[in-house]
Amino acid sequence: MKLIFPNGEHGAVLLGEGANRLGSAELALIRLQSEGVRPEHCSLELSESALSLRLFDGAAVTVNGQAASDGQVLKPGDQIGFGPVQARLVAVERVSEAPAPKRPQVDDTGATRVRAALPKYVLRGVSGAAFGKTYAVASAQVIGRHHECDIAIASEEISRRHAQVKPSTDGLMVEDLGSSNGTYINGQRVQSGLLRNGDELRLDAIRFMLVVPGQEIPKTSASAPAARGDSGRRAAVAAAIVAAVILVGVVALFALR
Repeated sequence: MKLIFPNGEHGAVLLGEGANRLGSAELALIRLQSEGVRPEHCSLELSESALSLRLFDGAAVTVNGQAASDGQVLKPGDQIGFGPVQARLVAVERVSEAPAPKRPQVDDTGATRVRAALPKYVLRGVSGAAFGKTYAVASAQVIGRHHECDIAIASEEISRRHAQVKPSTDGLMVEDLGSSNGTYINGQRVQSGLLRNGDELRLDAIRFMLVVPGQEIPKTSASAPAARGDSGRRAAVAAAIVAAVILVGVVALFALR
């Protein structure tokens, strides 16, 4: 606790544990050289957090305007009069010690921290609403246009739950889930099949390519069916041209007769 003197008769005094003697004598802890203050006027006795007043014979002391009694307990906010000198008792907050900084927690088990492995399979969108997007496949996942699908594609060209892909040791196992427009691997419609590195998965007009991180894409993958398709179309066109030439020859023959 602290004793302050609003009129400046004495500087503020921080009361210590035990007896804090007040008076006009030179040996007084709180020396007030004022008429009406005896050499040994009183003592403010602090025991832990309790402060009491000890009066000496003939000393005039008031607490909050009333005559004080010997042994009276004082509390913060009290106005104390030592003869003509007025003082006020105030509480002093204890400064708490700053908590010691916490040491960072270190895993000292001796185990090496392992980095998260790259996804084993990645589907890369190459057309439609999936173009330019990549989808890591580390577990069985459903592809469809419904927002609750693992791989949701906002396109009316695929079914709500179109197909499921599931990692295996050789690639992605693909299963059609009763879609309306079918599931295709490298251009061939399948109910179920295996998708390997570089192969194309097509769900109607939405196409994906399977990429295995760390592996090169085979040059013949995915493009082979397309090449076969192109060869078939070229053969059909050639056959049509030959048929047309023959037809023209037959017509000309009959016209000359």
